[in-house]
Amino acid sequence: SRSWLLNMPEKISIPYVHDEPDLLEIGRQFLEILGDFTVSTAGSVAGARDMLSRKPFDVIVSDYQMPEMNGIEFLKYVRQEYPDIPFILFTGRGREEIVIEAINNGAEFYLQKGGGPLPQFTELAQKIRAAADKYHAIRAFRRQTLVLEERVKELACLYNLTEIINTPCISLDEM
Repeated sequence: SRSWLLNMPEKISIPYVHDEPDLLEIGRQFLEILGDFTVSTAGSVAGARDMLSRKPFDVIVSDYQMPEMNGIEFLKYVRQEYPDIPFILFTGRGREEIVIEAINNGAEFYLQKGGGPLPQFTELAQKIRAAADKYHAIRAFRRQTLVLEERVKELACLYNLTEIINTPCISLDEM
């Protein structure tokens, strides 16, 4: 992408997983209207797993209550296969044990649906941005760490070479 040429940030890519097609489409539209998101929708966890295997995403947004696998089971799968991708559970289910289980299994955020769509999707968009910013910062830190580790290895080699070069030699006269 050439967005860096215009000094514009990349869009945040999201798979949005929900088993109700109408709510899935409304969510996609709201998030894309809010501006900086590219939303791929999946009507099932199986569809989301397929999407995840084909391309990288910045943040996963998932409903909790779905037929073949609930959001917590999907979260556990994601943590096993894609441990670093932020996961947001966005659900109508507000039971405390679900919140605790989501956080204990590595969800970045748990948001309960309710109220008007604009405020709830605005809050979701804020959580997505926060999770994506953290994810990108961690990835950049890891890349820089790898670069620094390589530089340290190079410096160690140079140091060893200078030790070899500066080692006193035995002259022929001393033999």
